[in-house]
Amino acid sequence: MKKLILIILTCFYTMALYAQDNVDEILAYQYYQQADYEKAAVLLEKLFNKSNNDSYFDLYYNSLIKIKKYTEAEALVKRLIKQYPQKQLYQVALGRIYQESGKIAEANKIYQSTIFNIPKNEFQFRDLANIFYRFEAYDMAVNTFLQGRKTLGDEQLFTFELLNIYRFKKDKVQLINEYLNALTANPQLLNMAQSSLANVFDSNNDYQQLQSALLKKIQKDPQNETFTELLVWQFIQQQEYEMALRQLIAQDKRTKGSGQLLFNTANTFVANKAFATAAKAYEYLLSKGTENELYLPAKIQLINTKYELTIQGKVDPLAVKLLADEFSDIITQYGISQQTIFALKKLAYLQAYYLNDLANAEKTLEQALTISRLPNTELAQLKLDLGDVYVLNKQPWEAVLMYEQVAKQFENQPVGSEARYRSAQLSFYQGNFKFAKSQADVLKASTSQLIANDALNLSLLISDNLQSKNDSLALIMYADAEMLQFMNNHKAALAKLDSIDRSFPNNSLADDILMAKAKILIKTNDYDQAVGQLKTIINEHLTSIWVDDALFMLADLYENKLNNVEEAKKLYQQLITDFPGSMLNAEARKRYRNLRGDHLGT
Repeated sequence: MKKLILIILTCFYTMALYAQDNVDEILAYQYYQQADYEKAAVLLEKLFNKSNNDSYFDLYYNSLIKIKKYTEAEALVKRLIKQYPQKQLYQVALGRIYQESGKIAEANKIYQSTIFNIPKNEFQFRDLANIFYRFEAYDMAVNTFLQGRKTLGDEQLFTFELLNIYRFKKDKVQLINEYLNALTANPQLLNMAQSSLANVFDSNNDYQQLQSALLKKIQKDPQNETFTELLVWQFIQQQEYEMALRQLIAQDKRTKGSGQLLFNTANTFVANKAFATAAKAYEYLLSKGTENELYLPAKIQLINTKYELTIQGKVDPLAVKLLADEFSDIITQYGISQQTIFALKKLAYLQAYYLNDLANAEKTLEQALTISRLPNTELAQLKLDLGDVYVLNKQPWEAVLMYEQVAKQFENQPVGSEARYRSAQLSFYQGNFKFAKSQADVLKASTSQLIANDALNLSLLISDNLQSKNDSLALIMYADAEMLQFMNNHKAALAKLDSIDRSFPNNSLADDILMAKAKILIKTNDYDQAVGQLKTIINEHLTSIWVDDALFMLADLYENKLNNVEEAKKLYQQLITDFPGSMLNAEARKRYRNLRGDHLGT
């Protein structure tokens, strides 16, 4: 019986001790999280002395460091080193005490001794580096990994660990060197390298450092295409497209390759609107001969690129005619089929908007509609294009019928909403403002955000400018100018817009006229004049529906055309701050971060 009572009392005593330890642990964690390190240290000392648990040690030790009780911390760690001489954790902890108390030489001596005394074992090197990392001794963690490579004779060891530390420290030079070291053996890391470098680079100097390092690598290993790809990527980030092309051509000649990398990069040039450089790339690929597997794709892409070049800015009628002939040749050579649908569409566009050949534009699109097994969305787009040609050819009823076909077939889908919006625009061009507004009001609920925004702008444009007879007459002239712009008659459209104020002084369309002129001036590459129009909207029409659009367009001009990144950043920031509900806000935020260096896209 006495024995049973003793066991019960022992159990109760043990439970009481456990309960007390549990309370102490909770309080210790609470004090530590609240940065009350004095109280935390008292409880953590008690808990560690009872358990020798390293989790308690870390918190107890850090608490002593936080309250600068270096002597007490040193005594603790030296006692533990004596008890556990092989435990690297305590060696590093002692070094950190000396470092924190200003004894840098003594700290480094301990650190170096710990590193050099590691056995020839990969996992022990990794464990020690992790201990340094825990104590925020990042340089020593790096030294550990580098010594591990040297000791174990493998330059590819610990690659990801070193990359993570360099990226965390934003040590750009070492990050570049480590990626170049890694890519030698692991070219599949290229995308990761591009993403990581883009996230830490924030100036031209950073890219110049990468370029210098890459050129040295390429000189030593000219056959390594991975380094060339990274160099080309670097040039593209800097918008140095001609330099990228020069490097690609040199690499292609050196390796006598198929040109696949060059073809892929030429497509990137197109995506970045560097059409002239892209055209040179495709022409080089064509020079490799008809037997090259990329000959036909390059030929098609070259014609598409010439198309983009031709319709930019001031148009040369002869260049348009020659380009139209090239599309016609493709159709003649390969027939009317799904493979040549791109040529039919672009030929029709040139005929309708640049060659004033509306009859043949209709015929070309009608031929395209006869192609069998075209996807429904492709058919819908062809019908929309044909509807637009009917508008140009003064056949509004035919245009409406075409738009309605698409709208009914694709009800509640983006292409269907696009068809209804084009019908509303046609009503606006004709001066049927009330009907155009009723159509636009329906489209404000469109699932396509872009269409919904355009419809809202059209509805407000009409409602805001029908308040008086003077405004209504001015709106008719404005609609005429919009129709001229639709017809690609920029000069006449600008003249019409300029005449509105003379015919109807003090009308309510001032901000709308400025925006319409800005769009035309941008399309014709008259960027300086466009800047003036947009600035006037921003500074003098603060309540206009166009202010957020003007901010975005002006920022885009500074970023992509006028090479003024700082001004672009200011305008994107203004849009983000002043217009949080704008549909342009998300894109502005993305571009601002990109320019700031948070994320640089290709």
